[in-house]
Amino acid sequence: MKYRLPAQAGLMLASVLLACLAQAEDLFDADGYRSSQYRSPTPSSLEGVQIVDTPALQKLLAERPDTRLIDVYRRPFVQDRFVEDAPHSNLPDSLWLANVGDGNLAPQWQRYFTHYLHQQSRGDVRQPFVFYCRSDCWLSWNAARRAHAMGYRQLYWYRDGIDAWEQAGLPLVPAQPAELPAAFFTPTATP
Repeated sequence: MKYRLPAQAGLMLASVLLACLAQAEDLFDADGYRSSQYRSPTPSSLEGVQIVDTPALQKLLAERPDTRLIDVYRRPFVQDRFVEDAPHSNLPDSLWLANVGDGNLAPQWQRYFTHYLHQQSRGDVRQPFVFYCRSDCWLSWNAARRAHAMGYRQLYWYRDGIDAWEQAGLPLVPAQPAELPAAFFTPTATP
């Protein structure tokens, strides 16, 4: 009788821990990309990718003007076109590759991502790329990780993104996503 309460408490704690582990597994897909709850605290490191803050990004851009800024903020894509649900601004001279930061990347978005990285790098895997979104945004973490898996080697993650840039009093410019070429559309089944 005297061990019944601690045993029940132990079982309850074990159940809670198992539920937390199951939920944590749901946050990432089988390949390790974050696949839900994209707007939540992000880690302070990413293998193969250097994290930069605003001063470090400014220094990088001054020293390496060939660095390409890649904004991965999401934008609804409906009936084969981007739909502006709200105005979006990003860092000057950025390429906005909307929707490439999703965890479970659909084939059309993978082709879109691959196409524009190859175009911007002219096939050089040493091309410096900086991926960003907003603060506490896993989309840029996913995109930088994905670029690393594709073989790119000079990668940076501007972890606090647009929010940090704006807080530093630096300019943002109105933006539109890069066009998704019609050839990349996923074929739809006909009835």
